[in-house]
Amino acid sequence: MFKRSHFLIATVFVAGAALLPMAWAADAKPAAAATAVAPPVLLAAAPASAASAAAPAPLLAAAPATSASSPVAATLDGRIQDVKSDVIKLNRDLLVLEEELLFPANTQVALFVSMDVGKMFELDSVQIKLDDKMVSSYLYTPNEVAALHRGGVQRIYLGNLRTGDHELVAFFTGKGPHDRDYKRGATVKFEKGSDPKYIELRIKDSMGKLQPEFDVKVWQ
Repeated sequence: MFKRSHFLIATVFVAGAALLPMAWAADAKPAAAATAVAPPVLLAAAPASAASAAAPAPLLAAAPATSASSPVAATLDGRIQDVKSDVIKLNRDLLVLEEELLFPANTQVALFVSMDVGKMFELDSVQIKLDDKMVSSYLYTPNEVAALHRGGVQRIYLGNLRTGDHELVAFFTGKGPHDRDYKRGATVKFEKGSDPKYIELRIKDSMGKLQPEFDVKVWQ
C-alpha cells in the first residue's frame, strides 16, 4: 500500500509538472499575441507621417501669390518713375522761377562760351571782366573741352546790369600752336536796354593766320 500511495503521489506530481509548463505557455501566448498585435499600431501611425509628408502642399498653393504680386511691383515702379518725373519738372520750374525773380528781364545779362577749334588752340580757362570787375573765372576739364568741340554751349555767367553802356573783357588761356602757352583777350562794348542781353564768347580757328581767334557776339 505504501508503494501504491507513492505511485499516486508521483503521478500527481508528474501531472502537475506537466500542467505547469502548459499554464506558463498559456500565459505566454497572450503576451506573444499582444506583441504580435503591436505592429498594426505602427501601421496606423503611418498615415500621420504621410500627412506630414503632404505638408509642403500649402507652399505650392502659395506660389500664385508671388506671380500675382509682380503686377503690383510693376505698378509701384511705374508710380515711382512718375513721381521722379514730376520732381524733375518741379525742380526745373522752380529754377526758372528763381532766375526770373533774381534776374529780371530788364536787368538780366547772360554770357555763353562756344568753340570751333581744330588744332590751333586747346582751351584751359576763361576769365571775364564786366565794367572792369571780375565776374567769372572757369577752369575746364578735358571732358568739358571735348563737349565744347562737339558743339556744346556753356553758360558761364548770369547776372544783373543796369540799363546803359557797358564794357566786357574776356581772357582765354590755353595751349596754342606748337604746344606753346597762349593767352588772348577780346573786348566788346554794348548797351543794355530793358530786354535781357545775351552775349556769346566764341573761340575759332583762323586757317589763314594759322592761329586761334576770339570773338564776342552780342545777340539782339
